[in-house]
Amino acid sequence: MTHPPVPSTLKASPPATAQLAAILAGFAGKRVLCVGDVMEDRFIYGEVRRISPEAPVPVLRITRESRELGGAGNVVRNIVALGGQVAFVAVIGDDRAGQEVTELLAAMPAVEPFLRVNRQRETTIKNRFFTLDGHHLLRADRETVHAISAAEEDDLLRDAIGQLPQVDLVVLSDYAKGVFSVNLAARIIAAAHKAGKPVIVDPKGTRYERYRGATLITPNRAELEEAVNAHVATETTLVAAAQKLRNDIQADAVLVTRSGEGMTLIESGGVSHLPAETRAVADVTGAGDTVVAVLALAMAAKVPLVDAARLANVAAGVVVGRHSTAVASTHDISAALLRHDLLPAEAKVADLPTALSRIGIWKREGHKIGFTNGCFDLLHPGHISLISQAKAACDRLVVGLNSDASVRRLKGVDRPVQNEVARATVMASLAHVDQVVIFGDDTPQALIEAIRPDVLVKGADYDRSKVVGADLVESYGGKVLLAQLVPSYSTTATISALNSRK
Repeated sequence: MTHPPVPSTLKASPPATAQLAAILAGFAGKRVLCVGDVMEDRFIYGEVRRISPEAPVPVLRITRESRELGGAGNVVRNIVALGGQVAFVAVIGDDRAGQEVTELLAAMPAVEPFLRVNRQRETTIKNRFFTLDGHHLLRADRETVHAISAAEEDDLLRDAIGQLPQVDLVVLSDYAKGVFSVNLAARIIAAAHKAGKPVIVDPKGTRYERYRGATLITPNRAELEEAVNAHVATETTLVAAAQKLRNDIQADAVLVTRSGEGMTLIESGGVSHLPAETRAVADVTGAGDTVVAVLALAMAAKVPLVDAARLANVAAGVVVGRHSTAVASTHDISAALLRHDLLPAEAKVADLPTALSRIGIWKREGHKIGFTNGCFDLLHPGHISLISQAKAACDRLVVGLNSDASVRRLKGVDRPVQNEVARATVMASLAHVDQVVIFGDDTPQALIEAIRPDVLVKGADYDRSKVVGADLVESYGGKVLLAQLVPSYSTTATISALNSRK
């Protein structure tokens, strides 16, 4: 069946920020079946101070490494970060990377993995090498890209069909590593239709007929050109190409991701162009996975597709501002929806990898780095005094902020009064604060070890021997400062005074 031509481009006003933010509450508990090519993303950071005498290449002295689920696994990570649950069907190799993928999935209680082990396959690994300031030096991959066997396809299909009654929606995350090389996509889409479940496809390659009947397909511009075998140079040709693809595979809708130009949604009601969420781009790795995750949960919550796309667009803007395969939480998206009011403060709040990149630049520029930490629940004059004294002792001040879960463990179930997004925004709005990093441990020890500040600042109510990280900082020549306190001010006292007036 050929779809009728879509109406002219829509310029409808988007819903209010509060309406979009309210949609996020509906993500919790939605269950998604994700099938696709799983891989491991490894990020290796270091310092480059010289060129190799053996060849004209930089010598990277490695200082830090991390690993995350990649490919379809990154879709899973994002769904979980947004409050959803996942049944995950994939193939791994009988190797160390496959074991690590299994361990990473086991660490997420919201994920039920259905992993098939193939001794003839190599689990895909993407090694990315960066300088400390985030400059991407090299990517080195290990992978198997041949098609899975007919028996493996039958096994994966059986696992997927078994989960259809328990899920709200299906995601097919195709990274062209072999899972969807033959008929698996078409067979899952047919089964999902029979079960009344919508299907989102994140495509690869040229054989788009295998995605026939998908509810939504999400190519980027290059993938769209490959799918229709035509150059897409203008907005008009892009819409025409997307409509052709929609007709060719009988999809309900096509969402074209356009990098810095935003997104274009083509559905039966018309065309909607969504401008990119403007922000500094640190790393585009995995942004498409974040888009698919948001779309999946929004559609599972029965949100109109154009609103689901708007939320996905905001989430993409969040993750491209971070390093590595980052995820966007509902708090992140809520804060981003308010960015026009909060942008100067929001720009100071970062995850640890992004913060370390900025701190690395500051150190190379010769700036003295200061660090202090706390819950900073209800900001009062005592907090302001601490921050002022800390800033006076350094050039760039980094504040470690306890996460909500950490505050509850330390202060009790009634705390914090304000969530971590609100606390981070308020703290970042202070002129003396240059960087805010939220941490989930009960102490900032790991954060201090990663940052290695020149000055560590705590209130004078702490005994020097009890200051977390003091020995470490002094071991490499740093200093510990005990800031003078403003008497009669504390968050606990403020809350008690408010309660006494009720």
